[in-house]
Amino acid sequence: MIIITGAARGIGHFLFNEFEREDHETVAGTYHNTMPVGGSNRYYKVDVTKEDEVEHFAKQCSEGCAIKLVHCAGINANAYLSNTKLADWEQVLAANTTSAFLLCKHFLPIMRRQKYGRIVFFSSVVPQLGVAGTSAYAASKAALWGLAKIIAKENALENITCNTLNLGYFNAGMINEIPEPHLPHIINSIPMKKLGAPINIYYALRFLFLSDYTTGCQININGGLV
Repeated sequence: MIIITGAARGIGHFLFNEFEREDHETVAGTYHNTMPVGGSNRYYKVDVTKEDEVEHFAKQCSEGCAIKLVHCAGINANAYLSNTKLADWEQVLAANTTSAFLLCKHFLPIMRRQKYGRIVFFSSVVPQLGVAGTSAYAASKAALWGLAKIIAKENALENITCNTLNLGYFNAGMINEIPEPHLPHIINSIPMKKLGAPINIYYALRFLFLSDYTTGCQININGGLV
């Protein structure tokens, strides 16, 4: 079973549709508020910041399935650190980092029993570059690097891998939150001079699903930005 959090829109929605189109294995997607129009019966309403909901979701997905967990869900809050409200900071950390902890806490026991698991966190080029005004987002995404490394070490003998994709700027998802006048500057900063197509993320996931010797790694998909 391929599980994709944040599958209601953006890159998560694209990946959900790509994997479901293959029809090789079951795909399950989570959404927080509104199910996508024409939503599949493989969508589950889960607040990934709430432990009881994550625990219940894990139990629903535990029936004899080889689990590939893709944690795509995430939010942003733009402000210089001195202007960042504590509530916004905590909300971003909960959505982007605590959620990863909760998902792994409840899915790892299933994976360990099955002697198989694939975990992929979506991080970002933002903490690599140091983008002003993104303190909460950058901190939350950088934390995933350390978490993935620990999970990889703790489960290395269980046929469970955990890796991180550091995503650059793509023509889907959070790019829509960037004001239009700023886009030319962003695109010009990318050596390939274009936004990425989400299919590149799909290809990277396919590789990580197949590989049993790639774990604790960060893979950059950013058009040469760093």
